[in-house]
Amino acid sequence: MATAEVRRATVDDAERVARLLHDFNTEFDTDSPGPVVLAERLRRLLAGTQTFALLGGEPAVGIALVTLRPNIWYPGPVALLDEMYVAPRARGAGIGGAIVERLVTDCRRDGVSAIEINVDEGDVDAQRFYERHGFHGSDPETDERAYYFFQEL
Repeated sequence: MATAEVRRATVDDAERVARLLHDFNTEFDTDSPGPVVLAERLRRLLAGTQTFALLGGEPAVGIALVTLRPNIWYPGPVALLDEMYVAPRARGAGIGGAIVERLVTDCRRDGVSAIEINVDEGDVDAQRFYERHGFHGSDPETDERAYYFFQEL
């Protein structure tokens, strides 16, 4: 099977990125401010250097939204995969895998030291997906589980 086309989103893709992110939240019954608000925010974020998006498929049916931040423990920035989504009709075609491969390739090229991903405890499919692509839910040296804590302000 041919590898799915994956490209970096530009500011001009803000509406498409916003629609995919909104669809993601809608599918999983999570609040969304709506595609119009998301597109407005994305135009600002994608114009900068700390946020990028990868689009998979043509037309795009998959999205990875990534933010970069400095970290004292690494020489390069740390990337957080904020969101990853493939539309239901396109799942199983390798688009998600192609997006993750491109993410790792781009991060290596750009001097990113680590990629972090938060996955819900019950989302075992996503956990297996990321593990297949080389990510760990525990420290490889100690086997200690990693946890994600947050507080909305």
